[in-house]
Amino acid sequence: MKTLYDYMKVSYRVEIIEYKDEGGYVVSYPDLSGCITCGEKIEVMVANVVDAKKAWIEVTQEEGI
Repeated sequence: MKTLYDYMKVSYRVEIIEYKDEGGYVVSYPDLSGCITCGEKIEVMVANVVDAKKAWIEVTQEEGI
């Protein structure tokens, strides 16, 4: 069985939407259904997207998905 570490090494496609008027970014992994996050600044968004991916993988492993 693959571990969290194995799945974290996989490069999943990321979609980034920038909201120029309001500011900030919304980021999702299309291949990880429902895995979405946001951030006011690029640095925050990058950290959030890694955390979101990790949390998504942990939950799916716990659920046996």
